[in-house]
Amino acid sequence: MGITQASSSQPTLGRSIRRVSRSLVASVLVVALAGCSSSMTRVETWEGEPEEASQASTLKAPGDIKVTQVNDRNMSSFLMDDLALDYALLPGENEVVFTHKTIWAKSGVVENGESKVHVYLSEPQVVRFNAKQDEVYRFSFPEPESRAEAEQMAETFMATVVNEDGQAVATSQVWAPEPTSDRTPIPASRAVDSADENALERLKAVWATATEDEKKAFLRWAFE
Repeated sequence: MGITQASSSQPTLGRSIRRVSRSLVASVLVVALAGCSSSMTRVETWEGEPEEASQASTLKAPGDIKVTQVNDRNMSSFLMDDLALDYALLPGENEVVFTHKTIWAKSGVVENGESKVHVYLSEPQVVRFNAKQDEVYRFSFPEPESRAEAEQMAETFMATVVNEDGQAVATSQVWAPEPTSDRTPIPASRAVDSADENALERLKAVWATATEDEKKAFLRWAFE
């Protein structure tokens, strides 16, 4: 009798262990995701480790805004599309290129192979503004209330960047790309503002932000 009871309890014990194991794994995953979620949604827009990184401002982009470039540097694509992200910007002048996308479900019958949604994508937009240290900025734009509005909005889209007080700091315009090299902005602390600074100081400021290819090209030109 005792042996029979022990044997019958083994499947129940096994199921309990499996349930506990799955629960434990799920808990670990939740904790891990929670711990890294803030870093996954904050994107650094510079290369290297500049001193001004600790004073970086933040530009919040909702899921329907996709930032493609910051200061001529391509932003990485994420596995999940339409993801709200925060972009860390160094203090000083910044140039942000982005697009706006809205998705609307199609009404009626959808044929095989046909998309079930309407996608309206704006032309690439650019916004330029002077980011202040530790400031938080966000995009402000009207939300379409119908598919017709979304279609029209895609053709004439404009967005405003506002600060924490809701004050506009810049308005976007259609982006006309120019062939330039990736670089980080000249920080405000290094910007050439005074007319009495000599040419050597200006060259030092530009040299500090130049890429390796730009430095090599300059040296070739200087010693020809």
